[in-house]
Amino acid sequence: MPQRVIDGVAELRGLVGQEVGLSDWFTVTQERINAFAEAIEDRQWIHCDADRARAESPYGTTIAHGYLTLSLLSHLLTQAVRVRGPFSHGINYGLNRVRFPAPVPAGGRIRARCTLQAVEEVPGGFQVAWVVTVECEGQPKPVMVAESLSRLYSDAGGRS
Repeated sequence: MPQRVIDGVAELRGLVGQEVGLSDWFTVTQERINAFAEAIEDRQWIHCDADRARAESPYGTTIAHGYLTLSLLSHLLTQAVRVRGPFSHGINYGLNRVRFPAPVPAGGRIRARCTLQAVEEVPGGFQVAWVVTVECEGQPKPVMVAESLSRLYSDAGGRS
């Protein structure tokens, strides 16, 4: 999907409550799962041992760490939406809520649906709250739902 470009805070405010972006599909490979396991020191068999997962896992395959899916949030959100304006920089401000209703199987393709929840003025800029629902191709339930907060700052004191 092409990235949705939003021209400034006025247009952004008019989109509150709407789904405004959809990322491209992203394949979560076993190699990525293994690299993430090494990075975070979490090498549980359900993530890294394909033979054991085939035999013992209720999923019949290895699955991605929930935190791996979460770590892809910035990439997926950036693919889906960009706010254009006189901003000097933007930051990831954090999360209010994260849930992992279903697993991502190794080789699964995920994408993010981004719904704008709120736009609030903060000192020097704006805080933007997104509800990001990550779905996995062929699965009825989302694999992650997160309320993600970002801030856009301007050298002009946050007004645009």
